[in-house]
Amino acid sequence: MIKNVLIVDDDQEMLLSVKEGLEKYDESFSAVIAGDGDIAVEKLRQGPISLVVTDLKMPRMNGFSLLAHIMEHYPDIPVIIITAYSTPEMEKQALLGGAVGYIEKPFMIEDLARKIASTLRKESEGGTLHGISSGTFLQLIEMEQKTCTIRVVDRESEKKGVLFFMDGELLDARVNGLSGVEAAYDIFSWDEVNLSIQNTCQQKENRIDGDLQAILLEAMRRKDESKGVPEDEDETRTVELLDPLDVSESTDEPWSEESVERIRKKLNQALDQRSGVDDVYRDRSWEELIRQVEVVGNLFNAGPFRVGYVDRRSGADLILLPGSDAPTVISVNPRGPKDRILQILVDREISV
Repeated sequence: MIKNVLIVDDDQEMLLSVKEGLEKYDESFSAVIAGDGDIAVEKLRQGPISLVVTDLKMPRMNGFSLLAHIMEHYPDIPVIIITAYSTPEMEKQALLGGAVGYIEKPFMIEDLARKIASTLRKESEGGTLHGISSGTFLQLIEMEQKTCTIRVVDRESEKKGVLFFMDGELLDARVNGLSGVEAAYDIFSWDEVNLSIQNTCQQKENRIDGDLQAILLEAMRRKDESKGVPEDEDETRTVELLDPLDVSESTDEPWSEESVERIRKKLNQALDQRSGVDDVYRDRSWEELIRQVEVVGNLFNAGPFRVGYVDRRSGADLILLPGSDAPTVISVNPRGPKDRILQILVDREISV
C-alpha cells in the first residue's frame, strides 16, 4: 500500500526539488506538496495522508500552527519538522508539540527519505491484513481490548479511512472529510478491505458514543438500504450479527460421554468438585472465529492460540480449545472459577 507523504514549505524551488528527489522512492511512498500551512490543511481534507513533513517558518499558517492543527484533527498522522533556524529550544518545542522527528536545512534528500521510511515503518508496526471483512476483524479487536490505530482501504472503491481504538473501545473514525460515527458507518459498510495496524493510539478523546455491535448493525442496515435489499433479508443478517456467539443451534454431534467425563473429572479434581463445567462438546461453527483470532495473534506476536474465553454476558460462558477435527467448547456456569479453569487448561494441557 503506497503511502502519501505531504511536504509543506513556502520555498517553491526547494519544494519542487524535494518532490523530484523523492520520486525514486515512489514504490514506498508518494510525495504530495503544499506551499503553506493553509494549503496543507486543504490537502489533509482532500485525501488520506500518512505523514507530514513541514517547514516551521511560513506565511499565513506557520509550522507550529500546522502541527497543532494536525495533533487536534489528525492525531494518527506523524509530523517531521524541517527548518533552517534550528535551536535546542525550538527542537524541544516541536517535539513537545507532537512532532516525531526534526531535520535541519540544508539536508540530503537521502537523509529525508530514510527518516520518512523509518517513520512509516513504525506506523505499520502492527502488520497488514488483506482482503478480509472489517466487521469480523474489528469485533476481534474489541474482544482482545487492543489499543491501536487502523488504516483501512476498501479494495473495491479504494477509499481510505482511519479507526482509533483504546482498550478495545472505538474512539473515533475518519474518512473523506467525515469523522466520528458517520465515518465509522461508511468504513464498516466495506466488504473486503486491507488493514494496516499501528500498535498505538494518539487519539485521546472519545468522539463516538455507541457500542461497536450497534454501529456495525447500523452500517449494515444503511448499506442494505442503499442497495434496496428487502427488509426480511436485512433482518436475517442482523440476527446473525447481533449474536455471533450463539451455538445453541449447532448441528455437530456432542462428544461421547467418556470424553466429557474425562475433562470434567480432571477439572473437578483440580478444583475440588467446584469446576462449574456444565457441558463439553465439539462445534465446527467456531473454526472461523478461531482462525481470525490466530491471525490477530500473529500480528501482535501473541503466540499460538491455545485457549479462548467467550463472555456471553448472560447464562453460561464458553471456553474454546482448538482441535484438528473441530474446536472443543466447554460451557461454564457463571459461578464457575473461569480464570482458574483457563490456567489449568493452559498449564496442564488436558488432552481433548
